[in-house]
Amino acid sequence: MPALDYAASLAFGYLCGSIPFGILLTRLADAPDLRAIGSGNIGATNVLRTGRKGLAGATLLGDMLKGTIAVLVAGYLFDRNCAFLAAIGAFLGHVFPVWLKFRGGKGVATYVGVLFGLAWPTALLFCAVWLGIAAVTRYSSLAALIASAAAPICLWFVGDTESAEVFLLLSLLLWIMHRGNIARLCSGSEGKIGVGTGATGGS
Repeated sequence: MPALDYAASLAFGYLCGSIPFGILLTRLADAPDLRAIGSGNIGATNVLRTGRKGLAGATLLGDMLKGTIAVLVAGYLFDRNCAFLAAIGAFLGHVFPVWLKFRGGKGVATYVGVLFGLAWPTALLFCAVWLGIAAVTRYSSLAALIASAAAPICLWFVGDTESAEVFLLLSLLLWIMHRGNIARLCSGSEGKIGVGTGATGGS
């Protein structure tokens, strides 16, 4: 039954996305509690503030892969529509994890992960845009915002309208999660990459 497939895909995506790799890995490494340092987010950007680059890299990879795996499994077991729902579920799971009282990260890494699962060429474009903007401005948040705006436009341009619609939704949610960063960017108080502990893009 399609309805059950859709519900299962959304739930599976959410459960995958809600795995708090940042919290788990820092606890295993006896690092400080992420929620008590920096921005308080559970993503790789805040893990980097512990001074453990390896942990930050592992967190980034984990937060990406949970989105990719959710999408690929749902698509393999059911169909592309279910993969789309798993993508939405994974993003929501990372941002609002039930295990952490619905206080998670901002979704950038998981966004990229589901993008790799659904449209890897556009995911590569996302990464290229992010790296370019970050290199020029040193604002992680601005890089994520611009890259997420470019992704659905690229998908629409190549004719993948269904994916474009899904990632337009996810991009809007990502922008909402970055509303504090947007305010700081406008006021000139946003922290830059490698400068102090100011809030950045977070994942």
